[in-house]
Amino acid sequence: MSDKGAGNHSDVTGFILVGFRVRPDMMAIIVTDSQLNTPMYFFLGNLSFIDLSYSTVIAPQAIINFLSEKKTISFVGCVAQLFLYAFFMVTEAFLLAAMAYDRFIAICNPLLYSVHMSRRLCSQLVAGSYLCGWGRCILQVSITFSVSFCASRVIDHFYCDSYQIEKISCSNLSVNKMVSLSLAAFIILPTIVVIVVSYMYIVTTVLKIPSREGRKKAFSTCSSHLGVVSLLYGTVSFVYLTPPSNPELRKVASVFYILVTPMLNPLIYSLRNKDVKQALGKVLWKKKSLD
Repeated sequence: MSDKGAGNHSDVTGFILVGFRVRPDMMAIIVTDSQLNTPMYFFLGNLSFIDLSYSTVIAPQAIINFLSEKKTISFVGCVAQLFLYAFFMVTEAFLLAAMAYDRFIAICNPLLYSVHMSRRLCSQLVAGSYLCGWGRCILQVSITFSVSFCASRVIDHFYCDSYQIEKISCSNLSVNKMVSLSLAAFIILPTIVVIVVSYMYIVTTVLKIPSREGRKKAFSTCSSHLGVVSLLYGTVSFVYLTPPSNPELRKVASVFYILVTPMLNPLIYSLRNKDVKQALGKVLWKKKSLD
């Protein structure tokens, strides 16, 4: 099938974005406080880094375009933004699956937790999450920008979204859509399966605990992680299930999971975690003593 609008092709040097921050304190506390040198907080430190990174990839350019009349981004900048944003998002999905496995071991096999969740295994799980994100995004960005673009360079979004980029393409997108669907399945299926199966075992184990206090304590160790998972997958699902005919609603939902969710994640973990609150209290007390 021939490319559509063959006469409207143009060399692309940039795009026009039709558009409408996360504190690193959590990472610093986890790294500096010896009480938090455990597998769960090792994962949490990486999660905080990822949240900070992928919102930072989008926020500065979005703010600049919001305040400027010239809402442009270079072609290279658009490629870099899409790659880094997708890289951190995919990495977070795999990292949340690794954290679900960590909670499964902690609750279902607590006596052997330190044996199973060794520093080496934790490092491998985190490195694997980043590697999966890297590989997936190289393929996604390559297939997205392998198309020909029409005369229009207007992306109806506040960042370089692959769906909106494909909308201004003049090429046949059947292969792109098939590859994108396969890559999405590669992310969603294994991560969701690990999370769901882990929590099935966790719920089964917790319900066998005879005391009410014991069950409450066990569930409290998972509630923060479950909240972050629900927040991420819930908002992302809402964005991609929103009808294409309502782009403004997609933008609003995107603002929530790109900028708001990364700020909420540290709060969800810190406010519901005694160890983090104690470590934060120590830091604030030291600062107050130095003033």
